[in-house]
Amino acid sequence: MRIAIIHYWLVTPGGGEKVLRTLCEMYPEADIYTHCLNPQAIPDGLKSHNIRTTFIGKLPFSTKLYKLYLPLMPLALDLLDLSDYDLVISCESGPTKGVITQVDCKHICYCHTPMRYLWESKDIYLKSSNIILRFFMQLFFHYLRFWDVLSSQRVDTFVANSNAVAQRIRRWWGKESTVVHPPVDTNFFRSFKQEEPQDYYLFAGRLVKYKRADLAIKACEKLHRKLVVVGEGPEMDTLKAMAGPDINFRGRVDRDELARLYSGCKALLFPGEEDFGIVPVEVMATGRPVIAYQKGGALDYVTEDTGLFFDNQNPDSLADAIRYFESIQSDFNADKISNHTEKFSKALFKQKMHDIINA
Repeated sequence: MRIAIIHYWLVTPGGGEKVLRTLCEMYPEADIYTHCLNPQAIPDGLKSHNIRTTFIGKLPFSTKLYKLYLPLMPLALDLLDLSDYDLVISCESGPTKGVITQVDCKHICYCHTPMRYLWESKDIYLKSSNIILRFFMQLFFHYLRFWDVLSSQRVDTFVANSNAVAQRIRRWWGKESTVVHPPVDTNFFRSFKQEEPQDYYLFAGRLVKYKRADLAIKACEKLHRKLVVVGEGPEMDTLKAMAGPDINFRGRVDRDELARLYSGCKALLFPGEEDFGIVPVEVMATGRPVIAYQKGGALDYVTEDTGLFFDNQNPDSLADAIRYFESIQSDFNADKISNHTEKFSKALFKQKMHDIINA
């Protein structure tokens, strides 16, 4: 069976690339197609695969300006020749599901989310974009939304990475989906579990606006609590400018150091709304609880045994949640938190995807 995996773009490593890597473990002979490629962003598990780009990858500065090329991506997908493949798996977050396959080819779409900038987060993206990008987004949004809905008809089976994403698929595309949570290397992070936390909270993730690291910083400054910030991104300078002496920026760290920071924190602060959010599950695998904004993918894994929620996306609401957490911190059991994450293991992901693909 010849297999193609379509991934939106390989520019910066993230949760979507972890899913891609696991799919490639399942299908080591699969070819990978992507709109554009930064060679430094290719995970080790993908380097043995045949990776091809659409014509977007040949355009000037494609790894920097790929958002400006978004209106061309439907055409780029149409021009791909996938006639030799028996199975196509598209990983949808940017445009990928619109590929044209043969009648006897099975097309499975693993959907991280329908494109947020076309639908419910449109206004947020417009406000946060520069004037040039905003112009292009407003000019092409209507056409792209029409294409987005139409291209959903080209998929045989949708798989959503969370219940929140399944609701979006139903709302925007009128399609049902099966929820299969992203794979988490729970065994690795569990090996770093320790008995007692240290005196700091943790934020970990790319420093981009929608992840709301600013809320974690402001809440900890208000309470005079120590916060370790792990990650890099375009918001780094802005966040450092607002941070006081209790905030420790660590930048990008290697996997072992990240796991040690996970296991040493009092709790992970997770103030953004994510489609799923692999980082909180990794933290829970080390036995540490999560304080999360009560929306999105976090609803699938934060329970009264593994953490708590805050209701409003502002510093005061998060600060109140931290205070309440500290009043019940001793009630959380590290083993119970860690064991809960087996529902999100890589082995379970592979089994569920295998069953769907071979149904």
